[in-house]
Amino acid sequence: TSTHDIISVSKYIHPCTMEAAYQVASQLREDDLRECVEGHGIHPTRDIPLASTAGFCVSFNVPDGRIAGLAGIHEGGRIWMLCTPAIEDFPHHFAREAKRFIDSRPEPFLWNIVDKRNTVHLKLLKFLGFSLHEVSLYGPNKLPFIRFSKCVHQ
Repeated sequence: TSTHDIISVSKYIHPCTMEAAYQVASQLREDDLRECVEGHGIHPTRDIPLASTAGFCVSFNVPDGRIAGLAGIHEGGRIWMLCTPAIEDFPHHFAREAKRFIDSRPEPFLWNIVDKRNTVHLKLLKFLGFSLHEVSLYGPNKLPFIRFSKCVHQ
């Protein structure tokens, strides 16, 4: 997907910049920070900007201009999203923009795992039409993560 395609999808979704990635990494929602650090064992301000350069990545804004999050898709349809507290002030707007992003993707299949404790992301995944699958222990702390997936284009 080209930069033009992203911009045509929504005025709130933008190609990810290093500045946006660092901004999100340093302002993560508490549950997203916990998922990164405890679940994946990563250092957010170092590893999130790095991850944003691999594969395809966009940033999201809310209507008041604040950065709301990042979403990326790596090889094989592995999708990820991290959010700032800005989504809590515009939950319906953010969910609609996330759906617009998912619906615009050309990948036939999207998947990943999510920290079972991240209830906001679980609710968003259900809204976006993802199926939740088995729970397995993952990461350096062997925390419960749930596998999720969605056939985008059938």
